[in-house]
This record gives sequence, C-alpha cells and structure tokens, in this order.
Amino acid sequence: MIIVTGGAGFVGCNLIRALNKIKRKDILVVDNLKNGKKYVNLIGLYITDYIDKNYFLKCLLTEPSYINNIDVVFHQGACSSTIEWDGEYMMRNNYQYSKELLSYCIKNHIPFIYASSASVYGKSTDTSLEHKQREKPINIYSYSKFLFDQYVRSILPKVTSQICGLRYFNVYGPYEMHKGNMASIIYRLYTQIKSKKHIKLFCGSNDIKRDFVYISDIVDINIWAWDTGISGIFDCGTGESQSFELIANIVLDFFDRDLTIKYIPMPSYLCNHYQFFTRANVEQLRIVGYEKKFFDVKNGIFNYLNWLLYNGI
Repeated sequence: MIIVTGGAGFVGCNLIRALNKIKRKDILVVDNLKNGKKYVNLIGLYITDYIDKNYFLKCLLTEPSYINNIDVVFHQGACSSTIEWDGEYMMRNNYQYSKELLSYCIKNHIPFIYASSASVYGKSTDTSLEHKQREKPINIYSYSKFLFDQYVRSILPKVTSQICGLRYFNVYGPYEMHKGNMASIIYRLYTQIKSKKHIKLFCGSNDIKRDFVYISDIVDINIWAWDTGISGIFDCGTGESQSFELIANIVLDFFDRDLTIKYIPMPSYLCNHYQFFTRANVEQLRIVGYEKKFFDVKNGIFNYLNWLLYNGI
C-alpha cells in the first residue's frame, strides 16, 4: 500500500499518475475535499480508497492495524497559502500533523518522503550558503515548514528508516487550477490571455526572479528518492532563476500575441512577506545521485500551455 497525503492536490495527483504508470494502483488518497473543485484531479486515477485527512490520522494512531503493509508515505498534504495568517491552524495542520504522521512511520519503519518548501529561505539570496545559514522564513506558512525541517534534522541521526524532505521551488504544470491565487504565474497569465485581458505584472517584475520547476521533475525526484532510500533535506528546483518578465514573454511568444503588459503596484500586505528571489542549490541532490536533467523553462511552459489548450481549460 502507498499512501499519498494531499493526493487530490497539485503535486499529489501528478504523483499518483506517475505511480499508476509503474503499475502501482494500491494507493490510499488522504486529503481534505472541503474545496470540492479538487475532485477533478482524481478522475481517471487508479486508487484503492480515499479518506479524510483528520479521520485518517485518528485511525492510524488509535487503531494500529487499521492499514497494513504500507510501502511508503508520500506526505504532500499541507495548507500552502502564503497569505494565510491563522497561525494556530497553520501549525496544527502543517507542523503537528506532520510530526504525528512521521512518528507513526518511524515506529513502523515506513519510508517517509515529504514536501518542504523553498519559502523557508525567505529573502535570502546567497544560494552558496549551507541550508541553515539561508533559512529566514517570512510568513507563518514558511515558518511551519521550517520548523518541521528543524524537527526532522534533530531526529535524523537517531532513526534507521527513511526520512526525505524535498524543498519545492516554484512548481508549475497540469492540475493546479484549483489553487486560485496560489497557482503559478504561468497559469494566471494563461487565464488572463484566454479572457482577452491585459497581462498584469507587479511593478519591477524584471527584478523578481524565481526558480521555476516543472511538475514532472518534482514527481520524478519523489519516486527516485523512494527507490534509492535516501534520507536528508534537499532543494528541488532547476538551479536557475527566471524573472517574471521573462516568464510573461515566454507565454506571449507561445500565443504569438502582441498584448500590452500592465504593471500594477504590489499590495502593501505582500511587500514584507514576499520572496523576490529564489534559486535552488541542486548540488546536494546531484551528490546523492540524482542525474536527470531538469526541464528547460521554455519547454516546460510550452508543454504546460499545450496541455491546457488540449484539455479545453
């Protein structure tokens, strides 16, 4: 049995599709479908069952025989909104839940591969530094991810089962439509063009640079990590930064449209809690043996836009 928390979400459903391709259908999806729009991400997937995230953890911890023969837990579930400021909810949902699930996996010697986040680096721009020197979370979401990574570091030397944290950078690709304002800039630009509106970017977007990584690369790293049994915390990005301005021009090139870019001020509530620069340090991932080449950003964006058009989105 494979467990995928957040299985109806963006990364989770793409991961399940990849697992299906390698003939794994014994998959338990754990999620919260309060946002019912996410159901579409599960259509066409081969899974064994679905269970609500709160009921799942309760059963797992109070009924040890509830699920047997778990091969791996891919823990993708979290509140990923960087503008959510309910700290009590965020820490309960992202931090405490993850700790309890990890504890169960350690006790039962189950590989635990989880989604961390590049948001833990905050406004740090020097990617040559060690992880710990760069970590400066700037919102409660990034702090919840940071604190769990710290907890993992503290117990890694004491455990024998696999624990692998993957710090996702700016992931884009199919099945992110339900994320609304948290969807990638590529998807948001696409919807603007489809509605025949001007493309909107924040003022100074040429200086806002992020590491954009295609979803298939993230999925490949998850499965590779499980196959190899590596433990540790690793950046998952391409190792290159692209400006929002460049991304917008790639999208415009795809459509071959001469649309005007409208520049808007960044909302004041974002200014102090916004990452203006990210770039993954992929050296550690390469050192432990991950050799696959990452999608070039233009090819990845064109693949994604073709998928959106083909599926009539």
